[in-house]
Amino acid sequence: MNILKEVKDSWGWVGIDPVEVVAENDFGNLILKDADDRFWRLCPEEVYCKIIANSIEEYNELIKDEEFNIDWFMDTIINEAKELLGPLKDGHKYYLVVPGILDGDYTGTNIQSAPFYKIIQYSGDIGLQVKDLPDGAEVILKPIK
Repeated sequence: MNILKEVKDSWGWVGIDPVEVVAENDFGNLILKDADDRFWRLCPEEVYCKIIANSIEEYNELIKDEEFNIDWFMDTIINEAKELLGPLKDGHKYYLVVPGILDGDYTGTNIQSAPFYKIIQYSGDIGLQVKDLPDGAEVILKPIK
């Protein structure tokens, strides 16, 4: 699996053209660098991919921020996921079955694991479908096979 290609294919609609994976966590969050040396965060559980720093200097300041680090490392939810589901298989990440953007809970009953590329694809597909909806809009999820 080529993570950069999956991100480009699934999230390119936001304008990202990633050239490097800088960091990743067990929930499939990525920090990516693009050709313009901007840093992006892909956050599948909240269904976004956005610029978090416009330069290496901004990024170096951001990673010193305690609030950012608490959000990035996700210790509480990752520990709960490991306790409930066990360690991750190679190439897998944890994810919220119903993403936070769709009012999904950050609890064990809403956590599963899946191949990482599928999580990138799934979140990118949902993001594209809901990108123009106003906050609080009602949605109906229709599973496909």
